[in-house]
Amino acid sequence: VIVWESIGRLTAPQPIATGPVMAVALVGIAINGFTAWLFMRGSRTDLNVRGAYLHMVADAAVSAGVVASAALMGVTSWLRLDPLTSLVIAAVIAWGSWSLLVDSLRLSLDAVPRHVDAGAVARFLASDPHVRDLHDLHIWALSTEAVALTVHLVCPDGHPGDAWLERLCHELHERHDIDHATIQIETGDACFIRCHGHCGIDLPEVAVR
Repeated sequence: VIVWESIGRLTAPQPIATGPVMAVALVGIAINGFTAWLFMRGSRTDLNVRGAYLHMVADAAVSAGVVASAALMGVTSWLRLDPLTSLVIAAVIAWGSWSLLVDSLRLSLDAVPRHVDAGAVARFLASDPHVRDLHDLHIWALSTEAVALTVHLVCPDGHPGDAWLERLCHELHERHDIDHATIQIETGDACFIRCHGHCGIDLPEVAVR
């Protein structure tokens, strides 16, 4: 709608009351900017909070654009500045919406969340002295906040113990923001063909979904 109206005003510029427009826009900057600041921290991991955060940022940007264009129009009387500013604002909104759409699709397709580095997770697991190999590593989002992991770890000496498993899960949470980890321990004596159809995959070939 913003783009449509802007195109119409480019061909037929219309005067605006710059004073009242700037006053209302300044109030919008203050309110939306403060609200966006409140949402900033949670927007890094929670998709719902990120949606609200981007909405507030976009509203603040809109208000800032309105103030700037109204001030310049008051000085220069160049009426086409209003629709040009609106087109820039529409582009900013589209950019933010596209980013949110991509993250939503990743969530619906059980893809690796953007804030989780799957390669770093694989390297962390493989670096443990008890682990000789790993395969069937899958990382996906359970919700907008919780991330799950499943993996098969080949430990030739057998299960290292519950304390080791608890430490591993704790470090996965602290280092990689993974909330729920399901780990299957194998000794490497047999290939679990019924489970995954392959065995002994080298680290660079780890299947990550």
